Amino acid sequence: MKLRNLLALLVVTSVVGCKAPPPKMTDDTLVTSEINGVTLTHRYAVAAPSEFTPINASYRALYPGSIMSKPDFGGKVISQLENGQTYTVLGQVEHSWLAIAEQDQQEMLGYVPMRAVVKSELYAQTLKKDRPRPRRAAKKAASTCVAVDNDSKACQNANSGTWIID
Repeated sequence: MKLRNLLALLVVTSVVGCKAPPPKMTDDTLVTSEINGVTLTHRYAVAAPSEFTPINASYRALYPGSIMSKPDFGGKVISQLENGQTYTVLGQVEHSWLAIAEQDQQEMLGYVPMRAVVKSELYAQTLKKDRPRPRRAAKKAASTCVAVDNDSKACQNANSGTWIID
């Protein structure tokens, strides 16, 4: 009987002493990071910034650029910006890059260069300013005519500069 109790106690203590292994981190695992007093939620594949200045404003994509895993072009491409789509810029990070999220969301998707997006209220104005301006048609120079005798005249062709007698 004592041996049975001893074995049961030994099994219970060995099972209790075992800890479950920590969960395996994949690229899609959500993690949180605290930078400059601000807590950011992002995927494990997206590196946490070392500097962060909150913005929390609505911005629109100017072109279909890449959303990167790090705030520089050395990171992996996580996703693509959709041209004209609205995003929430969570803040500015190092190298003047922006941390972005889906519209009205707080989960950080990744980083984009500052020139890839513009404030939503300035989007139409920026597009209009960026369009090529139509060139004005050059004014045709009037031909110069001079009276020769009373019955005829001589006119200079504005394009070639030659004189024609009528």
